[in-house]
Amino acid sequence: MTSFYPRVIQPRIAEALSDTPVVLLAGPRQSGKTTLVKQIAEQQGLRYITMDDELSLLAAREDPAGIIRNLDRAVIDEIQRAPQLLLAIKKSVDEDRRPGRFLLTGSANLMTLPTVADSLAGRMETLMLLPLSQSEIESNSANWVDRAFTGQILDTSTIAVGSQLVDRVLRGGYPEAISRTASRRRKIWARQYIDALIQRDVRDVAGIEKLDQLPRFLSALAQTTGQMCNYSQLGAQVGLDGKTASRYVSVFEQMYLLKRVDVWAHNRLKRLVKTAKLQFIDSGLLASLLDISADEAHTERTRFGNLLETFVYAELLKHISTADGDYRLMYYRDADKFEVDLVIEDALGQLVAVEVKATATVKQIDLRGLKKLANQAEKQFKMGVLLYDGTETLPLGDRLWAAPLSTLWGV
Repeated sequence: MTSFYPRVIQPRIAEALSDTPVVLLAGPRQSGKTTLVKQIAEQQGLRYITMDDELSLLAAREDPAGIIRNLDRAVIDEIQRAPQLLLAIKKSVDEDRRPGRFLLTGSANLMTLPTVADSLAGRMETLMLLPLSQSEIESNSANWVDRAFTGQILDTSTIAVGSQLVDRVLRGGYPEAISRTASRRRKIWARQYIDALIQRDVRDVAGIEKLDQLPRFLSALAQTTGQMCNYSQLGAQVGLDGKTASRYVSVFEQMYLLKRVDVWAHNRLKRLVKTAKLQFIDSGLLASLLDISADEAHTERTRFGNLLETFVYAELLKHISTADGDYRLMYYRDADKFEVDLVIEDALGQLVAVEVKATATVKQIDLRGLKKLANQAEKQFKMGVLLYDGTETLPLGDRLWAAPLSTLWGV
């Protein structure tokens, strides 16, 4: 039995329902959407319908207008399984524009489906629910990213270093995985989760016939997480051409398994021609795909370093999804191969740069990328933070800091 964790996004959903006719809560399957919307349905007196129910799904596909016509205010769960409902919702909302009429959830990125973009533009607000952040697990609501753009780093009373940090990274944020204490049980859950996603959701959304290639391709992607993406090379490993490989990556993006991370450049046009990196959205799922145990995480530090970068990426993405500010998450790499793992840009073009280290000691060489980016970005550079496996927050020079990884769930 999974525990219920208070979700930081809940007040945002209430806010959106107060002035918008349709609200979509998007995010990966089993990230906690159903638990949350059922609670909201109960509180607000909304009827709850799920497209995971075969009878409701049949009715939605056969007579979408009939179902919607009989609803005043409702939650419709997993609506990507019946996109036919969206035009019926549009018609209903155009006749009755009261706010808070429909709260939808989707486990595939509905905004990439042409029917949605066309039919619900201006009528719907989309919010993202990712797997649990470490802050939510600790019942903290302070936002690391918003705080960083004020020039401050969160304090933390829950320090996790060494094996405790490894444990957090290997668990990830899915409520079901967190509820399982044995790593073997978590791996079994993760494998079944990925199988179900491929066998069912990919078929619903993408209509891909050769599903047998997808698990092997996903394993190949797991090996290259945090690296620049060459689709032709990746595809060749499992017998796919570059175009098909790129399409399959897009499908996994729609499923919220991974994301392409763009490179930061002064000139925004240059960003379009530079190579994106791939990052998985959950370090626990990635650990299962890579088959990394706690023992290996301690002995094979390079492999754990890649996993840790994914963990930090995912945590920052979760903070951004509930932040007061508007942010983009990128990375930095220049022609001289100076790199910074993650770069957060706000709406004004200001930057907070984050370098991730799986060690308890910080060396001068670890600051090379941050210093280079600070010189490049000049006044736009707000702060550079080296997150490490330690306990002290310390200044390292002009606008540069070392801070414990534990500050990500601080206060």
